[in-house]
Amino acid sequence: QVELVESGGGLVQAGGSLRLSCAASGRPFSSYFVAWFRQAPGKEREIVANINWSGSSTYYADSVKGRFTISRDNAKNTVYLQMDSLKLEDTAVYYCNARTTAVNYWGQGIQVTVSS
Repeated sequence: QVELVESGGGLVQAGGSLRLSCAASGRPFSSYFVAWFRQAPGKEREIVANINWSGSSTYYADSVKGRFTISRDNAKNTVYLQMDSLKLEDTAVYYCNARTTAVNYWGQGIQVTVSS
């Protein structure tokens, strides 16, 4: 069993930055494929970015490409999402997801609110 805990969310002005962290406990994190998702009010959950086990491969949704950076530190069992140049439309609850072919874990989510 893996527990994922997100942190680093909050309120920020448009154009500002936040760094989200997803800390895993329970089992070594290094073998998990990790992704960040988000869900805005009234909308479906959507993928934001993902990263493979070693950090050598990443993916970004078009809406965040060039502004967000996903990274991981397996020694610290943590995955990060650096969010720069935040826009109003980035306001959402952000979720961390970790999976292998056999299991799939979600964090509880953390609110990010971008104000004008």
